Amino acid sequence: MFSDETKKRMTITEVAQIVGISTKTIVRWEKMGKIKKPKRDWRSWRVYDENDLVQIRQLHEILIEVE
Repeated sequence: MFSDETKKRMTITEVAQIVGISTKTIVRWEKMGKIKKPKRDWRSWRVYDENDLVQIRQLHEILIEVE
């Protein structure tokens, strides 16, 4: 289902590049409650998994359809 560019753990930058949005958009959606808050690593950086990626992609597709 996922291409080689995805893996178990992804940074916010990787997720943003895959979906085609900015990292600021992901953070804004998180703050607005549109997506769940991701896990954090030992540095307190956001860490996303494939389920998070699916959720972000779905929201992006919904918002594009509305426009």
